[in-house]
Amino acid sequence: MTTAYDFTATDIDGHPVSLAGYAGKVLLVVNVASKCGFTPQYAGLEQLWRDYRDRGLVVLGFPSDQFGHQEPGDEAEIRNFCSLTYDVDFPMFSKVDVNGDQAHPLWKWLKQEKSGFLGTSAIKWNFSKFLVDREGRVLKRYAPTDTPESLRADIEAALG
Repeated sequence: MTTAYDFTATDIDGHPVSLAGYAGKVLLVVNVASKCGFTPQYAGLEQLWRDYRDRGLVVLGFPSDQFGHQEPGDEAEIRNFCSLTYDVDFPMFSKVDVNGDQAHPLWKWLKQEKSGFLGTSAIKWNFSKFLVDREGRVLKRYAPTDTPESLRADIEAALG
């Protein structure tokens, strides 16, 4: 069986990161963008990270430019925007595709594990979220309109 911990991704500084390093943690995996109507969710994601990281939550941000060209910058610009605008310090990764033939393998797997609205697998927009349990299995998929604050009960349940 494949788990989230079986994947590797490139962090925002260009270094490969094995997600096995997060084994035993609860993950909230989010495709993010700097110029989206949902971009203010960065503040809520950072608050979740700060509130729950000591209990085992890790928020993982994956910038994507697949929706309305809302993540046009390079990794340095994305990192600076997130840091200066939202004081983000949860782990951020290099820009990825979340849909299509070039989609990152993690995102292909996440979509396969939990389909979206009406059974569709495609990510519909920025700030789609996946909650992964401590065993690396996808517990739940959330729409871009689901605010970080609205995930608290599910996160607390996953943390135990």
